[in-house]
Amino acid sequence: MGEFESKVILTVAPTGAWPTKKETPYVPLQPEEIADEVYACYQAGASIAHIHVRDDEGNASMSFEKFEKTVKLIRERCDIVLNLTTSGGIGLMDDVRIKPFVELKPEMASFDCGSMNWQHSTVFENSPKFLEKLGQTMQEHEVKPEIEIFDAGMVYNALFYLKKGILKAPLHFQFVLGAAGGMAATVENLVFLKSLIPEGSTWSAFGIGKGHLPILYATLALGGHLRVGMEDNIFYAKGRLAKSNVVFVERTKRTVAEIGKEIATPDEARRMLGLKIPSNMNQ
Repeated sequence: MGEFESKVILTVAPTGAWPTKKETPYVPLQPEEIADEVYACYQAGASIAHIHVRDDEGNASMSFEKFEKTVKLIRERCDIVLNLTTSGGIGLMDDVRIKPFVELKPEMASFDCGSMNWQHSTVFENSPKFLEKLGQTMQEHEVKPEIEIFDAGMVYNALFYLKKGILKAPLHFQFVLGAAGGMAATVENLVFLKSLIPEGSTWSAFGIGKGHLPILYATLALGGHLRVGMEDNIFYAKGRLAKSNVVFVERTKRTVAEIGKEIATPDEARRMLGLKIPSNMNQ
């Protein structure tokens, strides 16, 4: 990994499951909008795109047709690494959550490593049975799990699944801080979570809302990778809506440059994470 010591992987999460056009007119919700935004972020330097889709009314969805169209439109324009969510809604059947990555074969997909009380209003369920099925299916299709960590217990779940063979080393963790029902977006929590993961793992982190910038700076200081985007934060500054996901990418690129590092290209990110390189790419 020595050749990549100065590289930072930057994921953009442009849509998510919650922001609406009422909250911000700038959030991309339909396949054409999402693909345009992802391509613009790719041109600005993003390494990975974390994809959610919405239904025609803008609600959270795991519609395979929406994923298929979105992925097709992105792949026609650029080689950004694709990371598809498996959690685009609450109370979905297992196969509905799994089908997009099985059929569309992105390099990565999310592996939310436990259940939690989501937003103090409902249960975000990721049962042991589902997680075992999810991990095994990802291995079968050579899709790397991005292990989403909302709470410390989820790291221990990941270690259990690693020991059981449901997950394979090296693991890649995404620390999600600031979600109501999960760990708060504090530097102390980030340092604690980092201390729990196995040696040789890669990791990334982000803070939701007002925790965005403190966690971004702390993650850089601790040697981690980054995620930005309207899934996590719709404000560029206090009271000021971000007019695109690109502005987050550009700010992050400037910040990374200030500490003498660079954003990894998609191909560099693939190599850093041990991802399967698509057959139509130069290796």
